[in-house]
Amino acid sequence: MASENTRKWAIIPEPNSMTVGEGTVLLPYAGRVNESIAIGDGDFLLAHQLVADIRSATGTDWDIATGDMWSGFIRLRIADSWDFDSQDGGTAGAYTLTINTDGITITGCDFEGVRNGVQTLRQLIRQNGGVLPELQIADAPACQIRGYYLDATRGRVPTLAWLKQWADKLCLYKYNQLQLYIEHTFAFDGMSETWRGSSPLTPADTLEFDQYCANLGIELVPSVSTFGHQYVAMRTQELRELGEFPEDADRPFSFIERMRHHTLNVADDRAFAFSAQLVDSYLQLFRSKRFNICADETFDLGKGKSKQEAQRVGVAALYATYVGKLCEHLSKQGREPMFWGDIAVEMPEILETLPNNVTLLNWQYEPEATDEKIQLVAQAGAKQIVCPAVWGWNALLPRIDDAWNNIARIARYGIDCGAEGMLVTDWGDFGHINDPRMAVPGMIFGAHYAWNPAEDSVGKTDGNTAENSAGDSAENDLLERISRVEYGDCSARFVTLLRNASAQAVFTWRELVEYLELDDGTGNCNTDVAQTIPCLADRLVDHLSDCGNAMTVREARNRMMRNMETTIERIPQANRKLQQCMVEIAPIMAHIGKPGIAAAVRIAMEGQLLLNRVGFALAEAHDVRDAHDAGDWRPSDYRALARELECWCEAYAKEWNATSQQSELHRIQETVWKAADELRRISK
Repeated sequence: MASENTRKWAIIPEPNSMTVGEGTVLLPYAGRVNESIAIGDGDFLLAHQLVADIRSATGTDWDIATGDMWSGFIRLRIADSWDFDSQDGGTAGAYTLTINTDGITITGCDFEGVRNGVQTLRQLIRQNGGVLPELQIADAPACQIRGYYLDATRGRVPTLAWLKQWADKLCLYKYNQLQLYIEHTFAFDGMSETWRGSSPLTPADTLEFDQYCANLGIELVPSVSTFGHQYVAMRTQELRELGEFPEDADRPFSFIERMRHHTLNVADDRAFAFSAQLVDSYLQLFRSKRFNICADETFDLGKGKSKQEAQRVGVAALYATYVGKLCEHLSKQGREPMFWGDIAVEMPEILETLPNNVTLLNWQYEPEATDEKIQLVAQAGAKQIVCPAVWGWNALLPRIDDAWNNIARIARYGIDCGAEGMLVTDWGDFGHINDPRMAVPGMIFGAHYAWNPAEDSVGKTDGNTAENSAGDSAENDLLERISRVEYGDCSARFVTLLRNASAQAVFTWRELVEYLELDDGTGNCNTDVAQTIPCLADRLVDHLSDCGNAMTVREARNRMMRNMETTIERIPQANRKLQQCMVEIAPIMAHIGKPGIAAAVRIAMEGQLLLNRVGFALAEAHDVRDAHDAGDWRPSDYRALARELECWCEAYAKEWNATSQQSELHRIQETVWKAADELRRISK
């Protein structure tokens, strides 16, 4: 295959076999795409995709036809017989692409194969315009299931228009499955108290989007929480009695508590009726036979209302019985159950109880994850899909190094252990501060490694900072190719600069939320929040025994900020580096002509500059850093910083609307305003 150093174009995912010739092929100014009707593309969407890209790249209009009586410079067809054998023994999704002076031919073993070949050609057209390289490609995916999992519940509910744009992008990079995570943001009948004010998705949205995805060759799989993560539902007047701790239903809202509490009390027979109703009504809106019941992070199981039953049968049995009952309920309706595997992996005896048609979604998000958990499930003989992450949650800027390390490793482990596929997750903890457009590099990592998980690209083992990654040729090469293919950046520096900027996030959205939510509203420390912060969790018990009373919020915040002292020292230098990244990336964004991306990146970088300054100001307020230690930079005017935060928040809200409904934007705003008020308070 031709070296990337000798050509200015790339294909993502990288094909398994590609031979590039010496010549070029000029697209005719009035050409035609002939798409065989045997492909099964009823609306000739694939031909229309090519015609649209040719028009965008060359300004010329092409025709579309089908049947052997019509010539076509680009020919799309299904193979009469298929002899291209993928490395992993399957042929689904396989294709060949030939570009020579006689024209362009894409041959697939099935609809998905033709679709995949068309996406490769589209990438070439977008980069090369009307003059394409001579080449031959024979290609097939390593993973048969290449899915993306998008949080649509913890703050952001995407607009239908943006969801379609995202599906288009997933198609371009050859994904074939998509799931939307739903807790309370769907307009189920009889549950208006749960979804009110959340801008919920509707049955009509789902039917339209399901059809849209199907046309693109993407399976839209229903996914809804049926066990853990019932925070909003279990705080309602109508449903709170179904929770493990109904007495906590009226506590003030907390981003952190939402991530950890309000598990369904499955010892109550009404709980199954509640979950079954969710499942039964939701599945009717999808053509997929798969259904993800989630069932992850059931932190409160056996600790509240179900404690007596858990003591009688054991927590593992209580969990397995309930999940098994839901899976059986789905199986009777001809559905294939899926659920997150964290509890089953922690309690391996659960693995032995799984029916044969159940798929475990085995998630691991550590940048340097091992294959231990994946091996465990494989050895138990259970079906699994491996699930890495794009590493965008709780941050304005994506942690690109962490995403690359995690995704590259998990893909390789999944292939080695015979996993059925890979599902790349994109979470929105703590209000979904992360703009979903920031996840594109991580999404493309997933596309690349699910298709072709190269042996020499399993991730770094010596750390994951920007400095360490500078010498990692596999990651750097992929960052350059993403810059070219996705962003049209001829300098191939865009994603690298975004990666470098993210490395300057010292005081993040997570730290800000933790700091603010340590206040329980009475001047005391919120112990549920403190227990999630390592430097405070161990100290809570000791403090109570030493002092005889609860830790105050001031004491908790002091300890938190002092624990960050060495980190806080980085802020002046980090902000100077971040500002330099902004200077270098600005002309690139202007040249590539994507104003939406430019605005999202600018808002994210400006926001991180401000977060760093807020962290520095809070450290000063807690006497962690003295003003003279800041050298030539310090946030000298806290009130001015508060005003900057509020102005930034207005700009952020406008960008929010580019992808998302209002949903929980107000919670982001309220958090920023609390931070601004805190700055004004400490300035007195």
